[in-house]
Amino acid sequence: MGSNDVVGLDRIRRDMVPLVGGKAANLGEMAAAGERVPAGFCVTTAAYASGTVPAERVVRAYEAMGGGRVAVRSSATAEDLPDASFAGQQDTYLDVEGADAVVDAVRRCWDSLDNARAVAYRRANGIARADVGMAVVVQRMVDSATAGVMFTADPLTGTRTRTVVDAVRGPGTAVVDGSVEPDHYTVDDGHDPEEVGGCLNRAQVVALAAAGRRLRTLFGSPQDVEWAHDRDGTLWLLQSRPVTTLFPLPPQDLPDLPRFYMETGHMQGMLRPFTPLGLSLLQQVWTRWWSGAEDATDPDPLMIGVGGRLYTDLSPFLRSAVLRGRVARSMDVYGPRVRAAVEHALDDPRFAARPGLPFSASAVLRIVGGVLPSAALGVGYALARPRAARASAHRAVARLRTVRGPGAGASAARRLDWVHGPAFDAMLGRDLTAVIGPVFAGIVTGTVPAALLGGVATKEETDTVLGGLPHNVTTEMDLALWRVAERARTHGDLFTRTPPEELSARYLRGELPDIGLDAFLDSYGHRTAAEVDIGVPRWREDPAPVFGTVANYLRLEDPEQAPDRRFERARAAAEATLAELGPRAVRSRPVRGAIAVFLMRRSRELAGMREYAKFAWLVPFAEMRRQLLLVGADLADEGRLTGADDVFFLRVDEVRAAVEGTDQRDLVAERRRVHRRELRRRTVPGTLLTDGTDVEATLPAPPAARGGLPGIAAAPGRAEGRARVVLDPAGARIEPGEILVAPTTDPGWTPLFMTAAGLVSETGSPIAHGPTVAREYGIPAVICVRDATTVIRTGDLLRVDGATGTVVVVDGRADGTG
Repeated sequence: MGSNDVVGLDRIRRDMVPLVGGKAANLGEMAAAGERVPAGFCVTTAAYASGTVPAERVVRAYEAMGGGRVAVRSSATAEDLPDASFAGQQDTYLDVEGADAVVDAVRRCWDSLDNARAVAYRRANGIARADVGMAVVVQRMVDSATAGVMFTADPLTGTRTRTVVDAVRGPGTAVVDGSVEPDHYTVDDGHDPEEVGGCLNRAQVVALAAAGRRLRTLFGSPQDVEWAHDRDGTLWLLQSRPVTTLFPLPPQDLPDLPRFYMETGHMQGMLRPFTPLGLSLLQQVWTRWWSGAEDATDPDPLMIGVGGRLYTDLSPFLRSAVLRGRVARSMDVYGPRVRAAVEHALDDPRFAARPGLPFSASAVLRIVGGVLPSAALGVGYALARPRAARASAHRAVARLRTVRGPGAGASAARRLDWVHGPAFDAMLGRDLTAVIGPVFAGIVTGTVPAALLGGVATKEETDTVLGGLPHNVTTEMDLALWRVAERARTHGDLFTRTPPEELSARYLRGELPDIGLDAFLDSYGHRTAAEVDIGVPRWREDPAPVFGTVANYLRLEDPEQAPDRRFERARAAAEATLAELGPRAVRSRPVRGAIAVFLMRRSRELAGMREYAKFAWLVPFAEMRRQLLLVGADLADEGRLTGADDVFFLRVDEVRAAVEGTDQRDLVAERRRVHRRELRRRTVPGTLLTDGTDVEATLPAPPAARGGLPGIAAAPGRAEGRARVVLDPAGARIEPGEILVAPTTDPGWTPLFMTAAGLVSETGSPIAHGPTVAREYGIPAVICVRDATTVIRTGDLLRVDGATGTVVVVDGRADGTG
């Protein structure tokens, strides 16, 4: 045994985690900072690696403490770390007394490294067993008069400026195991509590909050602290670990704080985190479009990334005396909870009204002088000549398909220059302008009639008119994939029994029969789920999701449920509803009715174009991705990256630095680690303040819908079927007649719609991609159903009403899956 097998807590510091584990490192740092920590020692990972408890040294250290009752706790090297607390996963033994009992407790702590809880936790957090060592902390027990847990940030709302304390009389295990309802205290920074009751007095609460603030400063992040008061009233800090579940903070270095942010990535089907380059490029797209300048930079951006998600800063609009009254109404498309959060912010004095508009003079001139007139002309032309406007848009996309970056032999610097120059020009230039007119006209014709016909037509009727729309590129894509599946029927066993990943590899090697997939990928291979992130592989690179969908289609046995027939039924229902609604509208409101009828008829020619702008700019976007992969390959060859796709884990300026010679491999490894952590996050705040507060979490819970889960009606109709909860469309299987329950949707999800009986999603907007396509297929959709993917389980029998916006769980799972 070595001299580092047993180490006193007074000799331990935070940089000793590999030797003493996270818990002991934190305790040693706390003691060195002057905090009152019970005396003790650590049996290190070196002893664990030897396989034998150093009993003689443990006993000597225990006796040097004076013997008596001690707590024996695990301190694994993956424990109490910023991304993984391992709280409660390994064993703790309290009130251990006697040398032999202490040695035995150390041995049992070692054994707990491989208990079922710890193994499952490591697997869920992507931590390899070989990367974990076990140390054990032995500390004197505190004879607790009161004890409990303190969080230096509110774990429910995410507010970093609030300390939350739970306390009980006696030992704190009752708080940890939930066996007793504790007394609860909250303290906001800079505001000591008024009179308090329960087992703590005001002075004790104030002292706890002050200790929590010191620990938060010491470790540089919010802390989860266990504490106890002994019989003399002395406060002891028993352990401190990072709070690992909080959503990351927005930028703290911007002027005019606080800010109010709204998560907007879900409008493009993005709840998963963007890659750093994906987010960086999307911000540049917005900044260049907004400013009109090729080299635009934005020191105070309207769009920011938090936790890899895309947020829009609404603060300037909330504070604008001119616009603030309209902000809440404009939030209806994002759902009632977002609107309620915005209305709450309007009552917050920190967002009080100020004179003026939230735009610079140059931005106003650009929008008023250039963008709006151009868009208005395009809309007018599309309304007057819809066929010609569509043809112009198609020609624009055909030109975008010819955009190519530098060829073989080009340097990484030249490729990067092309991405930030000609590629952006193509993506945001005149060809996109040619597409915008019919797209905006489609939005107008699809939304205005419902407003004009309030009291004359129901929302279900006006939504039905939008079913089976022609000219929607996403619908056309899905029907084209159906035709591919039809050609694959002669090889049914091959495509239904072979895993999609294997089919993808065989296709790329040219080993599969011709089912028309080449032509499909020529037209649509630049698409994928989460396609607005340039860091996500396109179907052309990895068609595994396409093969998964083909297999779903081949399992469809009822001819009447074939997607083309379903689409035709939706078209026929739309035409019939329009034929009946038109005369009624004109009789009831001659002028408004006639305008509404004109727009509804035009919607049959233009509303399907709603998807086309995104489709258009994704064409050069895919070529930009190809060029960036070539940049990444060059940098990997030169030892500055590990693999070609590492390039997507750098921001734009960091890629440039790598091209100029900087080794970015360590930075990429850290970014990938953070990305994997964020991929595991199931919920994301819809609205967020600078101090980390999830505004919706501070609001009263909405009243429960009678008989069901409340949401927003997004596509008319009613359906009943078993739920299929899907978190990622890649490899997902939807049996005919099942209800798809998803966190969000984008065009990459829509092939699943073609066998689904209905759609339920946690986020979205009636004008977003998923609901638009659901209407065209004639399947009911309810969106903004809070926590749908956790409340609903695969196999639950659901009743979905797309007219009232409700989802009823008729009964629990019938098949035992989940």
